[in-house]
Amino acid sequence: MKILDWYILKRFLSTFIFVVGIILAIVVVIDYTEKNDDFMKHSLTFIDILPYYGAFVPWIANLITPITIFIATVFVTSKMAGHTEIIAMLAGGMSFRRFMRPYFIGAGIIAVFSFFLNSYVIPQANKTRIAFEIAYTKKPFYFNDRNIHLKIAPEIYAYMESYNNQRDVGYRFTLEKITDRELKEKLSARRIEWDSVKNSWVIKDWELRTIDGFKEKVTFGTEMDTVLNFTPNDFENNHGLQETLTMAELNDYISLLRERGADNVKIYLIERYIRYMSPFAALILTFIGVILSSKKTRGGTGGQIALGFVIAFVFIIFFILSKAIAENSTLNPILAVWSPNIIFSIVGLILYKYVPR
Repeated sequence: MKILDWYILKRFLSTFIFVVGIILAIVVVIDYTEKNDDFMKHSLTFIDILPYYGAFVPWIANLITPITIFIATVFVTSKMAGHTEIIAMLAGGMSFRRFMRPYFIGAGIIAVFSFFLNSYVIPQANKTRIAFEIAYTKKPFYFNDRNIHLKIAPEIYAYMESYNNQRDVGYRFTLEKITDRELKEKLSARRIEWDSVKNSWVIKDWELRTIDGFKEKVTFGTEMDTVLNFTPNDFENNHGLQETLTMAELNDYISLLRERGADNVKIYLIERYIRYMSPFAALILTFIGVILSSKKTRGGTGGQIALGFVIAFVFIIFFILSKAIAENSTLNPILAVWSPNIIFSIVGLILYKYVPR
């Protein structure tokens, strides 16, 4: 790297940190204002809410990284264009592609760091943030799903008509063993209760039917202790659960949900795809930002910075829409999540084609 590369890289990274700090300050004030009534309702002191904001700040900082990196790019480049620095560089024999190198180095550093944080560090902080929100800002959770089906082993299937998460009791429980599409055993019970001392389930008023060809054996009992591959945690409030899982935990949980045949696996797949998508979004938005703001305009840098905010807002809308489409349609989640990157990449290439060199 040469002197000009270091000059651009330092300004780019310092501006990025400055923009992140400004936006974080605004977001924290807004969030505190919105939640202040909840804090007062539960008589929380500054010390009580400090861990929450200690986890909230890095989560928001990482969430807005693609947008803040774009705004920083527009700000730095438009300032250089306004001072005729870019014209001097290009007139001195530097190609426009070469001019963009320090931007991509800076964006690459931020993107790699953001991916690492989002995969391993921030999920740990989110455990504190999500737990705080559930305890103090969300309404009490009641599990109200009906006809619950779970695949808890390769050949074992569990069913409950309903589950009370306040008492950790399931009603009209059945456990079936199916081998080669044939029912081998079926355990039916009036209810199933969680024993927090033994960390196991207690099956009440049960009936076990064992099938061997045309023979069938039936046994009865009033109570049976057993360990099953699910716990009351599977029926608790899963608000933001995908955000509290590290990449390894997320992959394991997706595998578990697939084994159980769960319907909500798409939410966790989308979270995994977003973690890979965001770093590339930072690179794409940096590319577009340099192109849009590299030309000197009569109106100065104000118009270019305003345009940068508009495009950042448009990207946010695209991202929110694509996530909603991925969660609520049959469209492939990968395609839906990556659609903003695809669209903005095409826009960037079109703009690059006509940029003055």
